[in-house]
Amino acid sequence: MFRWILLAVVCCCAVVSAEGWWKSAVFYQIYPRSFMDSDGDGIGDLRGIAQRLDYLRDNGIDGFWLSPIFRSPMADFGYDISDYYSIQPEYGTMADFDALLQEARKRGLEVILDFVPNHTSDEHEWFKKSEARVPGFEDFYVWHPGKKATANGTAGRPAPPSNWVSYFRGSAWEWSDVRQEYYLHQFLAKQPDLNYRNPAVVEAMKNVMRFWLAKGVIGYRIDAVPALFEVAMDADGQYPDEPLSGNTNDPDDPGYTIHIYTQDRNETLDMVYQWRAVMDQFQQQHGGKERIIMTETYSPIDIVMKYYGNGTVPGAQIPFNFHFITDLGAGSSAEDFQNTIHFWIDHMPSNLNSVVPNWVAGNHDQHRVASRFGDGMIDGMNMILLSLPGVAVTYNGEEIGMDDVWISYNDTVDPAACNAGPDRYQYTTRDPERTPFQWDGSKNSGFSSGNHTWLPISPNYTVVNVEKELSDDSSHLWVYRNMTALRRAIIYKPLSLVTFTEQNVLVLRQSGEYLACQTCYIYTMVNIGNGPVTIDLSKQEPSLVGVGIYAVVSVSSKHRVGEVVSVNHVAIESKESFVLLVDYSTTYEVIHV
Repeated sequence: MFRWILLAVVCCCAVVSAEGWWKSAVFYQIYPRSFMDSDGDGIGDLRGIAQRLDYLRDNGIDGFWLSPIFRSPMADFGYDISDYYSIQPEYGTMADFDALLQEARKRGLEVILDFVPNHTSDEHEWFKKSEARVPGFEDFYVWHPGKKATANGTAGRPAPPSNWVSYFRGSAWEWSDVRQEYYLHQFLAKQPDLNYRNPAVVEAMKNVMRFWLAKGVIGYRIDAVPALFEVAMDADGQYPDEPLSGNTNDPDDPGYTIHIYTQDRNETLDMVYQWRAVMDQFQQQHGGKERIIMTETYSPIDIVMKYYGNGTVPGAQIPFNFHFITDLGAGSSAEDFQNTIHFWIDHMPSNLNSVVPNWVAGNHDQHRVASRFGDGMIDGMNMILLSLPGVAVTYNGEEIGMDDVWISYNDTVDPAACNAGPDRYQYTTRDPERTPFQWDGSKNSGFSSGNHTWLPISPNYTVVNVEKELSDDSSHLWVYRNMTALRRAIIYKPLSLVTFTEQNVLVLRQSGEYLACQTCYIYTMVNIGNGPVTIDLSKQEPSLVGVGIYAVVSVSSKHRVGEVVSVNHVAIESKESFVLLVDYSTTYEVIHV
């Protein structure tokens, strides 16, 4: 079987150097609360993750990043951190984390942590000291006495400093009875914003980074980067109001204003460059692989590209590319996909020796691929993601085709949804994509032995689960595994990506060396349309002759791995996708596998 051949050649590939090891990596996001519960309390934990590391290795994953595991009151499920130096008890202990690192290392898996620098919990020791004006902590957070009493002010209290609105609805300013001032919170009121204009804060957060790097993590995914800095106060100590968007009359809606004073400030870029310097300095001192930064930046493309660096100073190796999420959906055409791919590549910095593209199809804040694009595009999306040059990032569950789960308002726990109320919660909720991972057809889908899980299990868990898909050669999971194996078995030639579309079929073509074929074209073909199409590949490559071999085929395909097809007559059904290997040498011979 070709499947087994693909998996067997993985270890035969060229060794990647410590510098740039990540440039063609497949990373996997784990939402710890929903991945695997080891103790039956209905909440995923570190020991549960450790139990499933073989699964990640067998999926061809190079490293995984964990949504926050630090101590937290869980107002925003870990994104409200009360202690950056300890583990949230329901996830385990520091010993559990050390054991996870050790077991991951044995399997060649790198561990990346979610770094949450914009804010802490209001239960963090730093905030309590700042609220009490303890010397050295007075300005650790963004405080303001507020405007003089106005008609809009609360009796006996100044009005908020500005009209800034939180991402989670309502004013971004919260009054402290203890300090008798307002503090800024761009997210929940229980998530006060740190003040990065204070050098002590900058150094404190760099020390957090150094602590976990010393533990053995390979880097960080950095949360909510655009919100890191807000405009400085003016000469009178005031903050300006943000302009109204005109999109809504609801002053509590985050879309009520245009966030020109609270997002994407130039100082934010410099802070990311400083964090990169921490990574590089640590590697210089301790050796090993290059330490990496991934940044969460839903920002205009010209700003996102600056996170790579400024031409002199390096920045994040992986400023996340979310355009598969924000720009594409079930109604998108093959040309839309092609344009979205080139939109990122065409805007990248010119120094391609130091930067590579990255591709993200989903995460814990976005509806699942199957729900956004339809079940018929599960394999097609994974094939696109894993065929493109650079870094690929998979959210846990996308490899088996998990979809969104309907959650009633009574079962809703996402604070963004709870704040929206029962009539609007479904527009903001992130719970549907955070439900427990589906391992098998047993109770709670093998996620937990308990009688209750923190979010409901999907009702389709008996059909969509790892155990069932492992037993089926033509499952989504085997498509995913064959794609990662093929990716590792091919030495791609730089700058070889060619894309074209025909009759709503997206074609990605790269050249590379594969097994006995030193002159291969690798064609990934995805029929995004609703009807069958036949394509003559030689129309794009006139010198192309002979046949190609099916290396990976989608669940819906009637073809089989190892089958051959004439390059002049490639038939592809609606929503079908596959990868063809074609030898383009002048003396053509069929690739033997």
